[in-house]
Amino acid sequence: MPEPREPIEPQSDPNRQDPLARPAEPVLEAVGLSRAFGPVEVLSDVSLVVRGGEVHAIIGENGAGKSTLMKILSGHLTPTRGVLKLDGAPVALAGPVDAERRGIVLVHQEIMLAADLTIAENMFLGRETRRGLALDDRAMNRRANEAMRAFGVDTPVDVPVERLSIAQRQLAQIARALAVPHRVAIFDEPTASLTPVETKALLGLIRDLKARGVAILYISHRLEEVNAVADVVTVLRDGKKVATRPAAELTPVDMARLMVGRDLLALYPPRSPAPSGAPTLEVAHFGAEGYVEDASFAVRPGEILGFSGLVGAGRTELFEALFGLRKGSGEIRLDGRPQTWPDARAGMRAGVVYLTEDRKSKGLLLEEELSLNLTLAALDKYRRGPLVDRAKEAKALDAAIQRFDIRVGDTNLLAGQMSGGNQQKLLLAKMMELDPRVVVIDEPTRGIDIGAKQQIYRFIAAMAAEGRSVIVISSEMAELIGVCHRIVVMRNGRIAGEVAGEAMTEHAIVVLATGVDTGIGGGVA
Repeated sequence: MPEPREPIEPQSDPNRQDPLARPAEPVLEAVGLSRAFGPVEVLSDVSLVVRGGEVHAIIGENGAGKSTLMKILSGHLTPTRGVLKLDGAPVALAGPVDAERRGIVLVHQEIMLAADLTIAENMFLGRETRRGLALDDRAMNRRANEAMRAFGVDTPVDVPVERLSIAQRQLAQIARALAVPHRVAIFDEPTASLTPVETKALLGLIRDLKARGVAILYISHRLEEVNAVADVVTVLRDGKKVATRPAAELTPVDMARLMVGRDLLALYPPRSPAPSGAPTLEVAHFGAEGYVEDASFAVRPGEILGFSGLVGAGRTELFEALFGLRKGSGEIRLDGRPQTWPDARAGMRAGVVYLTEDRKSKGLLLEEELSLNLTLAALDKYRRGPLVDRAKEAKALDAAIQRFDIRVGDTNLLAGQMSGGNQQKLLLAKMMELDPRVVVIDEPTRGIDIGAKQQIYRFIAAMAAEGRSVIVISSEMAELIGVCHRIVVMRNGRIAGEVAGEAMTEHAIVVLATGVDTGIGGGVA
């Protein structure tokens, strides 16, 4: 695996296939694939060809059918109709193990690791290295450590996965998938949790795989990534293929237009003037045990404050400690008054809410209905004696659907049946039921499409316009620059500095995040 590289300006892939050259033979083909769940057809008559030494990107809005297609191609689902071909011959995959045996591996969008096992144990689970009759733990730890260091992650590989950040878990999952021999590698939103530096390391790895003749399918909502690494782009919309084009013919704007079927307005809303009033929230000399030391910052009413940093910098851990979700200590003041929040509920009562980066396992109850998810944090508002006022709850859900454009055909759906973008809107609506004065949003657009991103950015701007203080933690530097008034940058568990106004550039953020002035700007290489 390649060593991580410093960010450089966006550029073409020097190994990108020449569209005039004779194409390689197909390795994997989908012919008229369809998939229905009950009466609902989520994928309809999709055909595509993946060739060796080619990066074939699949893009589309949430719910377009991308992940369903990838699960069929990797043996996790069987098609309702259509044929899958491997090396030109029809093949019926008996499951993901059969697919791996044939050289097809999938890096899942969702984390599929055993939380109580270590990184190395997860990486070699079911494919352990032995020395005689005993497991060769030393060899497995060494290989796992080499794989993780390729992404710039120095976390010991003998620690349980449950102690890792979301980004570190994703890197471990990628390393596990690629540890088996493979001819086709399928990446489903692999960089959704990664910062630009880790993303560049992964894209470098993908280029190396491509140079070795591996056929690559790549799903991402980050269109600059697709533009940088793909040879071919297929666009899905509402479960159907709407286009397959050479990547060199498409700009990110072209891709977005094909995805949503219309022209998008400016991605980021106009930025309001930076507020200058007294801070709403002040944090001084705060630490999260084992992760963060001596962090101090403040945020004003109507201000959007960003937090940036590399994987392991301590951004999420700092705010989890502030809300009592992990051990921490320091000073917290709200409107100048000292605060102590032993748990997130105490912060909520004070008017400060935290939207977790892990909406699926920590933010929402995926097996419960939308109305329960919406009102759970503010349940006292909906009580009538010992019971919940279901009519009032239903009315609140209708209002939230309207306000946050939550797109559901049936309000009796379970939260887990919605797309990622709609889940994020529901989580935002849930926390706004508390009418908070300070809103902390961790990775607000992780794993959602460009149309939903545009909406989330406008919701954030609207919250600030209402006089709320908003803190955005994000791995996407362009996102922070586009929506924030100031950006605090963390490095190795400490605040390294902040940038504001015209000084908010990707280069300035990377310098603070890495401690190295490369003399070059940011972007996807």
